[in-house]
Amino acid sequence: MAPDIESLVPLSNSLATAEQISTSSSSLDGIPSDLESSIRLAGLEITQAAGILIGLPQDVVAQAMIIFTRFYLGPEGGSYRINSAKDVSAASLYLAAKLSATPQTPRSVCNVYSYLMSEPTRKAFPQSPVHNPESYYLSEGTYHSTRALLLRTETLVLRTLSFDVKVTVPHHLALTYLQTLGVLPSPPTSKSRSLAARTIGHLNLGLFSSQLLYLTHQPTTLAIAAIYLASRELGVKLPGTAWWEVFDVDREDLGFVVVAYRSCESWINGEREKWKDRFCPLTVSEVDKELRSADIDDTHNVY
Repeated sequence: MAPDIESLVPLSNSLATAEQISTSSSSLDGIPSDLESSIRLAGLEITQAAGILIGLPQDVVAQAMIIFTRFYLGPEGGSYRINSAKDVSAASLYLAAKLSATPQTPRSVCNVYSYLMSEPTRKAFPQSPVHNPESYYLSEGTYHSTRALLLRTETLVLRTLSFDVKVTVPHHLALTYLQTLGVLPSPPTSKSRSLAARTIGHLNLGLFSSQLLYLTHQPTTLAIAAIYLASRELGVKLPGTAWWEVFDVDREDLGFVVVAYRSCESWINGEREKWKDRFCPLTVSEVDKELRSADIDDTHNVY
């Protein structure tokens, strides 16, 4: 019997349109596409770092990263020249945690972001923290103003996304599919553990993709592509037929996502190399400063 359509809804996400992908509010505000991609990556990295320091489950952190990316999508979305990536990141993480079984207090979120935005931490990032985040606290007055900003930004994120903050991540799906394919037995073997870990690794790396994979492909496709790539890398034999079609994944989509996964690490490393001598802008003032600096460089190049 064919599955009930309603039962499939939780496995799908709202996807971006072609117009939203091609035109963003940031680009309309004069931010070049390469700088926009750099800021997005820096915002996603600080979101993940904050989630890890707070102790949130990876699926909650992934949801926050997707909400953050959605906020800046399209001409009606947020702009890095108006909405600081740092503030939207904090609000996205606070919101995702609130909707989960592990809600966090505003103080926890504010403390962690204050720590991550401190100069010593940003200089060391993404290496190990240079001091204990538990010992880093905001003053009472600064905390209250930061808390008010966090709550205002949360409201802005909700309004911009029309309160559509439901996010299905593919991580649990991938593990279920591995069991279905018979390559993740119970109890698992060392090879099956490696396959599962490699699959989850590709899914986590895909969150940073410059192709916005989580906004253009459904969780099922993302999970199947991660399994396909991980099995190829580890030499795990999967069914010889077009097994991905059983999960309703098109071969063309599968190939695109696999190639995107493969390119993620080199692109991220290239971005880190690009910004190794200075901070990637995460606030409105930093973005304006970077744009002014670029204008000065362009003027010098003319002569």
